[in-house]
Amino acid sequence: MKMSGTRLLDASREEVWEKLNDPDFLKRCIPGCESLEKVSDTELTAIVAVKIGPMKARFNGDVRLEDLNPPESYRITGSGKGGAAGSASGGADVRLSAVSGGTELSYDVDASVKGKLAQLGSRLIDATAAKLANEFFDKFAQEMSPAAAGPVEESGAPAATMAGIPTWIWWVLAAVVLGAVVYATR
Repeated sequence: MKMSGTRLLDASREEVWEKLNDPDFLKRCIPGCESLEKVSDTELTAIVAVKIGPMKARFNGDVRLEDLNPPESYRITGSGKGGAAGSASGGADVRLSAVSGGTELSYDVDASVKGKLAQLGSRLIDATAAKLANEFFDKFAQEMSPAAAGPVEESGAPAATMAGIPTWIWWVLAAVVLGAVVYATR
């Protein structure tokens, strides 16, 4: 599964970068996140509960930040195990650009699922990933600023409306993490 999008945030690039690297802030934004703990400057562990169609799963995952270029970009990768439901893995490239009125957050996510989750079909998984990403980015934008703007562009999986983290962290953290992140998800 691949997904990408752009979100305009009413905050400076430095503020957005800081929040993308704040486990407590991210935990509040990731749908179903039960815990998100910093293991090191580049590693996190997470527990995320998600519902995909008729299946509920609780993922235990590990997230790693790579190619850090503060406050401009990084890559977030992760994998999660959901017991009998299967597993998810993936990554997201996150970029922050200063624009008039705030920061443009762009992300490209790639994720895959295995086990019973994969048997649900790509349409359902893609739609759920997009929904979780939307929820993450909506909450992230709301937490950054109550008057934050909506998505500028999105492509990939069908979505109601979409959104930087580690969605990754969104698929990776939400299936975690969203398989995510999704984060996510960064």
